[in-house]
This record gives sequence, structure tokens and C-alpha cells, in this order.
Amino acid sequence: MRSVNIGLSDEARAGVSDLLNIALATENLLLIKTKKIHWDIVGPQFMTLHKLLDDQYEKIAEYVDKTAERARQLGTYPIGTAAGFLKASVVKEHPGQVLNATDSVATLCGDHETVIRTLRQQIEACDEKFKDAGTADFLTGVMEGHEEMAWMLRSFLEGEAVRADGKLSRKDAPNLA
Repeated sequence: MRSVNIGLSDEARAGVSDLLNIALATENLLLIKTKKIHWDIVGPQFMTLHKLLDDQYEKIAEYVDKTAERARQLGTYPIGTAAGFLKASVVKEHPGQVLNATDSVATLCGDHETVIRTLRQQIEACDEKFKDAGTADFLTGVMEGHEEMAWMLRSFLEGEAVRADGKLSRKDAPNLA
């Protein structure tokens, strides 16, 4: 392979590549989980959630591609196997589990929040440890996308915590107090 001279040491590029592989693996598992829930949703919220999750799936698919391409820009190779994704992801699978709509959305929301926390740590490492402003900026954009997706999912969950009389049910939404 041709040497890469972009102002980052080989060690920094390798370290950033490791971070990108974690992000890539996590995005791939979240992509699969989002599509599976999109397929499984039933009930009165079907159409709304089906469309919302389809939109989120498309955004996550874009992040998958751009994350792999970012690794290539740095002269490294991304993970490209299901086994590699399962091993490196911070989001975990729940095989055979089919939840109701609210619990499914809560699971995805929690996964997005996990992604956001992980990306914050990775951005800090890119900035401080590896001095890679480009990847830090890239990951910041991805994090902002996940913040928006998590907000959309939380908004659905908050609506689910409203009783028929229009009052918020604290029992059903303890984190909204």
C-alpha cells in the first residue's frame, strides 16, 4: 500500500481507525435493529412509526457508508463482516425478541443514547489524543444526527405517557418528572 502522509502519524491513524470501526459496527447493528422493528411494528401507531423508522434507517445507512469511507480516507480498512460488527459494537442484539411498539421505541431510543455517549468519547479522543480534527468533526455530525433521532423517539415515548385525560402519567414516565 502507498504510504499515507496526511499530517497524522501511523499510530494516530490506527487509533482513529479503531474508533471508526467501533462506530461502524455499532451503526450496522443499529441499522439492523431499526429495520427489524420497522417490520414488526403493529397497532394504532403503525403508519407513523413505520415511516419514522424508515427515515431513521436511511440516515443510519448513510452513516454506515460514510464511516467506512472515512476509514479509507485515513488509509485504513474498515471492518466488513457480521462477526466483526457483533464483536466491536457497543449496541447489542436481542435475537428472537419482538416487543410492543412503545417498548421497541424505548429500546431504540436507549441504543441511540448509547451511540451518542460513545461518540462523545470518540470525539474527545480524536481531538485530544490523536489530534485528528477531521474525524472529530465527522463524528460530531454523526452524533448530531443521532441526537435528532433520539429526540424523535423520546417525543413518541413522552406522548405515550399521556393519559386519556391529557395529563402526564408519572408512573408510566418516571424520567419525565
